[in-house]
Amino acid sequence: MPAKDDTTIDFYTTEAAAYTSREQEPNYLWLDAFMAKLPKGGTVLELGCGAGQDSEVMLAKGFDVTPTDGTVEIARAAENRLGRPVAVLLFDELDARYKFDGIWANACLLHVPRTTLPSIIDRIHTALKPGGIFYASFKEGTREGRDRFDRYYNYPSVEWLREAYRSERWASIDVTKDIGDGYDNEPTPWLHMMVEKA
Repeated sequence: MPAKDDTTIDFYTTEAAAYTSREQEPNYLWLDAFMAKLPKGGTVLELGCGAGQDSEVMLAKGFDVTPTDGTVEIARAAENRLGRPVAVLLFDELDARYKFDGIWANACLLHVPRTTLPSIIDRIHTALKPGGIFYASFKEGTREGRDRFDRYYNYPSVEWLREAYRSERWASIDVTKDIGDGYDNEPTPWLHMMVEKA
């Protein structure tokens, strides 16, 4: 099964202008915690950068950030905001090896089909340097499904995610739950994964 859902990609292509003009604030609680674990000026890959607000913060803090998104139209909007190239990258196209001090994947891997998520996490593991930090957030659930916009979500539980991460490959795995929202403005249980490569 592919690492993307075409219906979800089509949604972000069609809604790119609305999605990237929401003036969404960075989630500073998690972004600050992530940056605090990185070396000064460290290399960061952002997956699914959206409008670019998180990359903008990390660049301002002096990190060497590579922003990417899987949708051409959204990547172009992020380029306009950041004033630098934003690569169009699907998760299964990531082939870097031991390159990044950190990988930031806020609210994007939640669209990866369950059958392929472990292989994407493996790619991320390979792309990180030893001791590298990886953050990702997911909408919590018990089975995969679609929202009212027909976007695919893997809706994992904590237990399912720990298996997908193959816990023994990481020096530490911290999982935190909270309630937030998203593009649909509906209260949503979220899982925040902050892990360190061995």
